[in-house]
Order: sequence, then C-alpha cells, then structure tokens
Amino acid sequence: MDYHQNLTMNPSGFVLLSDVIPSIVQEIRYFSTYNFIGDRIDGYEEPCAILTKEAARALKTVSNEMMVQGYRLKIYDAYRPANAVKHFVLWGIEDTDVRMKPYFYPDLQKQELFAKGYIAKLSSHSRGSTVDLTLLDMATGKEVDMGSPFDYFSEKSHPDYKDITEEQYENRMKLQHVMVRNGFKPIDCEWWHFTLENEPYPDTYFEFPVSSAYLRK
Repeated sequence: MDYHQNLTMNPSGFVLLSDVIPSIVQEIRYFSTYNFIGDRIDGYEEPCAILTKEAARALKTVSNEMMVQGYRLKIYDAYRPANAVKHFVLWGIEDTDVRMKPYFYPDLQKQELFAKGYIAKLSSHSRGSTVDLTLLDMATGKEVDMGSPFDYFSEKSHPDYKDITEEQYENRMKLQHVMVRNGFKPIDCEWWHFTLENEPYPDTYFEFPVSSAYLRK
C-alpha cells in the first residue's frame, strides 16, 4: 500500500465521541505530557476523543452494557493523526531522550518498542476506528485495576499475561469480552487497544488534527 496515496484531511465520517456517549471520561494522554515521550504529541490540539461514526456507535453499545454493570468507559486515545505517528517514529529513530523510560518501558530499549509491536509505524488509530480505553468503577470513581497502566510497554500488559492477580485478569477479560461482543478486535500486546472489525476506512489514513473545531468546520 502506498501510504501517501491514502492520506486525507477529510473528517466528514468522524464524530466527537462525547457527543455520542456523554458519559465517557476522557484522559487524552497524547495531548498531555504524561506519555511515553514526555511531550504533547503533534496533531493533538484538544484533549478530545474522535472516532468514525461506526466505531462510536459500536462503542455506545459497549458503554450502555457497562453502565448497567456500574462502569463508565475511560478513553486514553481514539483517532490519532498520521503526523502524531510520525512524531513517535522520529522520536524512536533520532531522539536520544529516554526520560519517560522508568514509567512506560523500564525493561525495554526504546528501539524495541517498534520491533515488539507496541508502537506501529503505520497505526490503526490513524484510520479512525481504534480506541484505547479502560473501565471506571462508578462506585469508587477509580479506574478498574488491570494489572498494568495504560501504555506500559511490557509483557505484563499482554491481555493473556497470567502473572497478575485473578481479579486483575478478570477485569481485563471483562473489558475484552464486551468489546469483542460489540464488534471490536483486540491485539495481543496491549489490553487497552481495540479496533472495529468492520472498520469503514481499512486502507485510509487521516491527518486532520484532534480538534472539535476542525471536526465542525
């Protein structure tokens, strides 16, 4: 696939996730500096989650199911502009900065993050139907304990990793089962990452900014 042939700025098939699911909690990490690079990432102009209409609809069903069980969805990342992924890649190749290593990849060299699949040079997030999320317990107001934090690049974050407590593993499976049941597919190295199986733009990568204003142009 020629990546540049399939790059577009057109946001017409996308929605602001909070318009579809008002109950979501958002902590858009790449807008903040608390991420594996330690800087705000290129393309993140607002801390808001954006998804394709199809992925947002499917996620709304997930949210409805989990609300009944006492959970809200907490979103870390959704649509990710192609230039944000380029920021990751350039950081991986050229940048000697490893200041966030103790928090996000303590056991790996930064170059290994690509080889082991934690960071992709072409990300499904840029196709607009991939979401990184967890569950928030409405009774406590806290994130459910998944055994490792978001973007912790380690075997410990693999969904099927067994050297965690039974409760932590069950929490991962609770999230995975509801996502799969509603048309999302997981990946094998990150418990928080899911892509809509029948994504509407399987070969198109988007580069418009993460911005509610841009979406409403």
